[in-house]
Amino acid sequence: MNWITELEKCVDTEILYTSELKRSNYASDYTEDLHYLPQVVAIPRTVDEVSKILKFASTHNIPVTPRGAGTGLSGGSLPVHGGISLSMERFNKILNIDQKNFQATVESGVINEVFQQAVKEVGLFYPPDPASKGSCFLGGNIAHSSGGPKALKYGTTKDYVLNLEVVLPTGEVIWTGADTLKNSTGYNLTQLIIGSEGTLGVVTKIVFKLLPLPLHDLLLFASFRSVHDACTAVPHIFTHGISPSALELMESNAVAFTLKHSPEINFDLNPEAQAFLLIEVDGNDMNHLFVACETINNVLEQHNVMEVQFADTSEQKEKLWKIRRSIGEKVKNHSIYKEEDTVVKRANLPQLMTGVKEIGLAYGFESVCYGHAGDGNLHVNILKGTMSDEQWNGPHLEEGIRKLFRLCKELGGTISGEHGIGLVQRKYLNEVLSPTNIALMKGIKAVFDPNGILNPSKIWED
Repeated sequence: MNWITELEKCVDTEILYTSELKRSNYASDYTEDLHYLPQVVAIPRTVDEVSKILKFASTHNIPVTPRGAGTGLSGGSLPVHGGISLSMERFNKILNIDQKNFQATVESGVINEVFQQAVKEVGLFYPPDPASKGSCFLGGNIAHSSGGPKALKYGTTKDYVLNLEVVLPTGEVIWTGADTLKNSTGYNLTQLIIGSEGTLGVVTKIVFKLLPLPLHDLLLFASFRSVHDACTAVPHIFTHGISPSALELMESNAVAFTLKHSPEINFDLNPEAQAFLLIEVDGNDMNHLFVACETINNVLEQHNVMEVQFADTSEQKEKLWKIRRSIGEKVKNHSIYKEEDTVVKRANLPQLMTGVKEIGLAYGFESVCYGHAGDGNLHVNILKGTMSDEQWNGPHLEEGIRKLFRLCKELGGTISGEHGIGLVQRKYLNEVLSPTNIALMKGIKAVFDPNGILNPSKIWED
């Protein structure tokens, strides 16, 4: 470990953790039950320290794995080759909220919900809201172009980033764009960094554009006897002229698992319901929102809805959203699982749901499905349950997952809508991208990171 001794000469040793106990806290994230121990953890406080660490690592060919809050679901922050785990947790300042220009400048370790609340206090709105918004870092959201329920109406992280301060793998510090709403000045490096999963550079500062805060929102909770009825209702809401701010699908077993492991949530689940839609509309005209809800209710009745509940109070809204946002965590409490972040064209969601269940029967696995029905983004949780380790990690289940991704492609979709490829999906990338596409990505990686030290073995197979 002579290189660690050399690293300690380059930066303040107070930002380095070398004990196994400390390092073990950075060995896993929310991805399945995977665990990879880094050789050292670096928690820099300044851009200069990030630069020195990366320059050192590039010179000595030491792998560096950038890390946000560790809430990822594709293994993007797992230090699979040991090396340095580079945590951005100390970059946690909101530097400026520019009310005149509807912009904000933040460090990459700011928590999503903390930022949302800060801009809300001055009447502004940052829409991207992943399920982990209470803990995930904005830098991690940049890495995966994270979405969330409100992506349906407002778009994902990529739609709100104007400029990024990035430390390159060789230590140089650049700004990728400009703090302007328009920019046609060369290649769009900002959008190239977004979604690159920490393989091209380490984001230290972000300039976001913001929106006016909507004054009102209304929430409906609809119960269906079949998943097919719930799915087929979704596109018809839009064809009736309604643009919900969120439209979420939950299978009954997803909600049941959540309630089982959340005794604090008091909610009566209709035992005959097999699926639920959570539908939100927002805006500034309450009369317009009531008319929208009435139209939605009429559409749902045409698709055999059992019951539509209207959330009258903020407490009821909070309860329903807590159920939806807790599903991933609570399913993990029930069983080890693999989460596939499938996405298809919205109108093809019924075929995707049918295919998921047929593939599960053929390959012997149970699935729990939920997600952003309004934009066709379905999270498929495959449960380990009683499967042996050999079955769980073997080629049989892998072929079932591959078949699922082939179905996504046939339905006009792809293998990830917001979670990224990371470590666990890289073997399936060739199902949706051609060798030419992958070669182009590898070429870009080589330009940014000539020594291949930054987040190696992610996105594509070596």
